[in-house]
Amino acid sequence: MALLNARWRRGREPSVYLARKGILGFPGLMSAQTAIQHLLQDLPTAATATFLALFPIVNPLGGIPMFFSLTADFPAPERRQTALKTAFYVIAILVIFMLFGRFVLNFFGISLPVLKIAGGLIVANTAWGMVTGSSRMTMEESSEALTKEDISLTPMAMPMLSGPGSIGVVMGLAAHANSFLAYAGMMIGIVAIGLTVYLLLCLGGPFVKRLGPGAVGAINRIFGFLILAIAVQLVWNGVADFRG
Repeated sequence: MALLNARWRRGREPSVYLARKGILGFPGLMSAQTAIQHLLQDLPTAATATFLALFPIVNPLGGIPMFFSLTADFPAPERRQTALKTAFYVIAILVIFMLFGRFVLNFFGISLPVLKIAGGLIVANTAWGMVTGSSRMTMEESSEALTKEDISLTPMAMPMLSGPGSIGVVMGLAAHANSFLAYAGMMIGIVAIGLTVYLLLCLGGPFVKRLGPGAVGAINRIFGFLILAIAVQLVWNGVADFRG
């Protein structure tokens, strides 16, 4: 208390001093790493943070036109089954990297700042493709998808929905998780993403047709801009960790 009073007498607010020491959680005075750890401390916030971080990158709305073009000849029950399998594969891929991503990083000796920079670059590449309207799949993958009977794993789940950008985000979040509640919350957020994918793939066809390709493209570009800003922040945080 005497130290706090001395700080106050020198013209410094006690709240600012406490926040700098990590005692009070002012967002503007916390590092990005500390902020993420605070978000992953309890079940509801961890689930919400995971869902909000993944939704614009998974971008199930942007996957609807591809899904309906590849399943144009499918009867309705088979299309719903394909949507369900796609959602399951999305959940499985993201959960696997959430659980075992840290072991992969430790095995190869990859530090968290390096992961932030690499993840930021991958997310930036995904975002740039959304902003410019380019496809997430190569020409070879697109041509193969037209002749495949089961498109749920490839190309829909990987690389269309749970691609490198989504995997990088999950691994980055998991690197900050340090409790069972954090992992459970992240898993709930991933399952919520999978349910959203299933619902939009099942019900999104008429909605996308009503919006039209122009509106869908505009939404994708807005998402892409936001994701690009997140990617720049990830790279900046990684560089700051190296310097700090």
